[in-house]
Amino acid sequence: MNSFDSGLLGEFAIWYVVFLFSLTLHEGAHALVAWWGGDDTAYRGGQVTLNPWPHLRREPFGTVLVPLFTFFSMGWMMGWASTPYDPHWGQRHPRRQALMSLAGPVANLLFAAVAFLVMKILLAGGLLASPASANFSRLVAPPPGTPEGSLLVPLALLLSVAVNLNVLLGLFNLIPLPPLDGAGVLEGLLPGPASRIYGLLRANSMLSLISLLAAWKIFGLIVDPVFSLILRLAHPGVLYS
Repeated sequence: MNSFDSGLLGEFAIWYVVFLFSLTLHEGAHALVAWWGGDDTAYRGGQVTLNPWPHLRREPFGTVLVPLFTFFSMGWMMGWASTPYDPHWGQRHPRRQALMSLAGPVANLLFAAVAFLVMKILLAGGLLASPASANFSRLVAPPPGTPEGSLLVPLALLLSVAVNLNVLLGLFNLIPLPPLDGAGVLEGLLPGPASRIYGLLRANSMLSLISLLAAWKIFGLIVDPVFSLILRLAHPGVLYS
């Protein structure tokens, strides 16, 4: 195996670890808040956990095959998982449903904040540095002269992916269009009749597909501005084209 292959496989391994943890954190947060709110559907399915296995078993296509394909075809990962809940519980307790829907994106944004804080501490301590050129996998870099086998090399990649992936995962899911979490938040906050109508729209698979395509289009408009903002916060005064 040449160095390019081993480097790509190493990058894939770090990406997948971060991706799988982020997805598990997201779905586990949904399950935990639903359980706290009185719906034990996901709890009985073993999903109130940071163990990824229940999510892998439930959604192998979205948690294994799609991430593999997108990484090796596009250089970054996308995928999905899902957390079951009782829709009748959601109808009886719309505010609790809204909190359950909100929990996943908030968990991702909090994880991104923690990873960003660690990154800033390491930057301040000189253990990480501003990269010569930045991308989704390269928000920070090891200092110049760092040996190739140093742990700082994979750590820089891990923190870069953890921050960028979780910010974008959190923001994407907050778009209030089905089947995204933002739609569940909106349904839970709308007044009774409007909430019921929106719930019916969310349940329509064709409308959900159209809405997902629209959400992806919206997401495409915010990715570059969000990444630019993260770069400015990470490296004040450093200009990247």
